[in-house]
Amino acid sequence: MNGREHFREIVERRSSRCGFWHGAPHDDSKPILHSYFGVKDDFELGLKLGSLCRYVRPEEDCHIWQRTDYPMFDPMNLAANKDAALQSSGTGYTTIIHGKAVFADCEDVEEIHQYHWPTVDDCDFTETIREIDRTVEGGQAVLCSTWGSIFSNTWNFFGMENCLVKMTTDPDVVKAVTGHLTDFYLAANEALFSQAGKKIDSIFIGIDLGSQLDLLISPQTFEEFLLPFIKKLIDQARRWGLYVTLHSCGSIYRVIPQLIEAGVEVLHPIQPLARNMDAAGLAEKYYGKVVFMGGIDTQQILPFATPDEVKAEIRRVKKLLGPNYIVCAGHETLLPNVPPENVAAMMEAALEV
Repeated sequence: MNGREHFREIVERRSSRCGFWHGAPHDDSKPILHSYFGVKDDFELGLKLGSLCRYVRPEEDCHIWQRTDYPMFDPMNLAANKDAALQSSGTGYTTIIHGKAVFADCEDVEEIHQYHWPTVDDCDFTETIREIDRTVEGGQAVLCSTWGSIFSNTWNFFGMENCLVKMTTDPDVVKAVTGHLTDFYLAANEALFSQAGKKIDSIFIGIDLGSQLDLLISPQTFEEFLLPFIKKLIDQARRWGLYVTLHSCGSIYRVIPQLIEAGVEVLHPIQPLARNMDAAGLAEKYYGKVVFMGGIDTQQILPFATPDEVKAEIRRVKKLLGPNYIVCAGHETLLPNVPPENVAAMMEAALEV
């Protein structure tokens, strides 16, 4: 059985053993891991470690955005300021917490509609398809879609604080921005899925909702401002016969039921030191209802424990979450403070029968 077949068994709750994914190492971690394991890139690293799946990232790794005059997402309205410096080769993703972005003072939905929103005509999926083909040939499941981070993308067009305020003062304006972002992701996915054929196994979307202690917004606000748009992405995946993997860091236990009901089949990354996100509590409530991918602590265990301690923790989590579980770090990005010896220990314990 190859990784793709095993991934499908796990998602369909018929596996007799758990799987393993090494995640997406930080750029600063890659030289360390590649040297230690004797590989030349992250694809080879995944095969060396027995990762059953690979996340092919259209935006970050495959550079789908082809415009050089402004970024894919332009929260500072750089396109209107031709003298402003901008990173034309990337997506233009910037996290704006306290400052004001382009729609910080907007009260008119029409202004939102008139904005220069990205279009799929400016995207090229050639490199993405090439990496998908490489992954399929390696026997791994393909996790691939645009990242779909409609929450953080939305708040970046206002500034995070301004966005949270406007959810009360100008809710239609916030929803209009989220709607345009969702429409772009849907169009980009449609183009990607049509080119990839049957080679993609699951979408992988990132909607970060949690802090270390709780949700960033209330469950009611989530249901009003985000869930309807998430459902559009999920419904699209269903039409294409794809599984649904959703990433959300932090303490998200209060909306896990809504995510499951919406159709999320694989939940990632399960940050275990966040409140109420330990494997024991999640297993008690959700065992057999959703596949967990993650759950191995990246704040204390992976960076600072010994390899034997790492193995002991993984065995504990595997016992709780059962065979239909994918061992992975509690964040997809392995930082440079995680020793490669502990990555090896994580893999070895994950693949124990």
